[in-house]
Amino acid sequence: MEEQNIFELIHNMDNFTNKLIIQWNKSFNEDLGISHVLVLSHLHQNGKSRPSDIAKILGLSPPTLSYLADKMVAKELVVRTVDEVDRRIIYLNITDKGTEILKRAIVEGQKLRKNLFQKLNEEDRSQLLRIFEKMSQED
Repeated sequence: MEEQNIFELIHNMDNFTNKLIIQWNKSFNEDLGISHVLVLSHLHQNGKSRPSDIAKILGLSPPTLSYLADKMVAKELVVRTVDEVDRRIIYLNITDKGTEILKRAIVEGQKLRKNLFQKLNEEDRSQLLRIFEKMSQED
C-alpha cells in the first residue's frame, strides 16, 4: 500500500509540475522555455560563466546548453565573450535585455504560483509549507 501511495504522489507531483510549466509557457509569451530562464538566472546570479560549468550546475548536457545559448545569443539575451588570457575559453554573459526578460519571467512565475496557492485555504497552505520544509531538509 505504501509503495502505491508513493507512486500516486510522484504521478500527481509530475502532473502538477507539467501543468505549471504549460501555464507558464502560455502566460510568458517570449518563445523561451524554463531551461532558458534557468540559464539566464544562473548568469544573473553568478556573472559570466563557461557553458560547460553552467551545464554541469543545471544538470544539462553540453549540446543542450549549446542549443539554448545559440537561441539566447540570437535573441540578444546573452553574449559570448572570449577569455583575454586563453582565447580557447568562451564565456556566456547576460545582457541588459536578458536581465529584463528574466525579471518578467520571475514576475509571471510568481503570479502563476500565487494564483495556484490561493486555491488552498490557510490550513492547507500551512500543511503544504510544513511538507515542503520537511522534504527540503538534508539527511
